[in-house]
Amino acid sequence: METLFVKRTRELLTEKEKLEKRLGVTIDIKGKKVTINGPALEEYEAEMVLDAFGFGFPLDVALMLKNEDMIFKRLSIKDFTRRVDLEVVKSRLIGTQGRTKRTIENIADCYIRVQDNEVGIIGSAEEVEYTITAITNLIRGSKQANVYRFLERINTQKKNETRKIKKLKRQKKIISSFSS
Repeated sequence: METLFVKRTRELLTEKEKLEKRLGVTIDIKGKKVTINGPALEEYEAEMVLDAFGFGFPLDVALMLKNEDMIFKRLSIKDFTRRVDLEVVKSRLIGTQGRTKRTIENIADCYIRVQDNEVGIIGSAEEVEYTITAITNLIRGSKQANVYRFLERINTQKKNETRKIKKLKRQKKIISSFSS
């Protein structure tokens, strides 16, 4: 039995049945206190999903955490800067009309949410690590273009690795067909 405190309980109440069915647990809501009952693994998954949902991610995005390849990370902006005016740092992360945040999401293939003095990231483990590096660089004052270049360079490296693996697999098939 796990207990969480969730801010968005009204939205949670409307989606309770859907969540219980998808997560395989029972959810009890009393005020902002949410209790999860079920098998240990399902409780852990439900805790991760509800934590992301409580942070502000849409329910469909939070439910992606049920996939074992996906993770949710929280970063405190205060841990990476000494600036007192965190609004300036948050505005650098979000960008004009959300353009910086959206660009990082598209390049890194992750979901990002900026709330209060924290940044939440949902994505595959490898993608989240690169996104954390990019976001911390932005918080510390790097230019947006340099952060985009970093992420695009990582994507290019991954594509090249994928091509090499596919090429090796094709070569193995050719070799195995000759030996048969």
